[in-house]
Amino acid sequence: MRAYVPFRHQNAVLIAIVIILSVFTVVAQETPKPETDAKPSTVKTDSKPQAEKTAADKPDFKLTVKTKPILNLSLKAEKVKLVEIAAEMSKRMKTPVFVGSTLQKEIVSIEFSDLTLEPAMQLMAPSVYIDYEIETGSGNPAKPLGVFLYDANSAEPPVTAVVPGTTQSLLVEGDTEDGVEPQNEAERKRLEEQPLRVQFQNNILSVKAKQQPLVLVLLKIGEELGIPMDIQYEAKDLVDTEISKLSVEDAVRRLSPNIRLFLRADLKHSERRALRLVLADPAKTAQQGQ
Repeated sequence: MRAYVPFRHQNAVLIAIVIILSVFTVVAQETPKPETDAKPSTVKTDSKPQAEKTAADKPDFKLTVKTKPILNLSLKAEKVKLVEIAAEMSKRMKTPVFVGSTLQKEIVSIEFSDLTLEPAMQLMAPSVYIDYEIETGSGNPAKPLGVFLYDANSAEPPVTAVVPGTTQSLLVEGDTEDGVEPQNEAERKRLEEQPLRVQFQNNILSVKAKQQPLVLVLLKIGEELGIPMDIQYEAKDLVDTEISKLSVEDAVRRLSPNIRLFLRADLKHSERRALRLVLADPAKTAQQGQ
């Protein structure tokens, strides 16, 4: 015999069933799943502290350059490229510092304190050349124009690498016997009586001039040294002096305040060599100094 459920009761049963199923579904959705399939975070994190990042942007060495009372340098570098140190030195000294092609990848560790330019540069490379300009009227020390850091087997840089000027004045008169040692007393006496005599041996210069034009004296010095001589104005000065066995630098300082001498220091061989002489126009020099 089939049981009969009134229609209103059937509806109530259906509603109850629906409510039960809905509750079951919500509970099932809120139940957390196991984390066995969880993926790692894709957010990128910077493990390098900010302080280290800032330090990495700065040179990995410490360089100090002082210009007073004289130029001196201090450096502490540990496994740093030579070209990086040279670039910073060039910037601080306002003087070009060149690194030879064979030393472009050289890694150096150096430490020194309060050294003048030449001793400091000798610690930087096997061969070092420094070109200078000397203004005889200023009383200032030689001004470095360029520093060359080379290896032991590299050829010397060109003499015109940093030294300006290409013009040259020539001496067209002179005694063909200059430089020849006198053979007897008469020749020696005649040589000593010459109004202009210039001797250059072993980087030592001697000059004897009796009321001789400054231009002629400088041209004669340039000829003896084998270097270009540039006359930039018509000087009327007369030279009456006797200079015995001085360096070229010290000798030309005694001749005129308007001379500019360019020379090169070869630190490997402890030599200094004149590159060029210029008799500068004092009017232009005064304008440049203003």
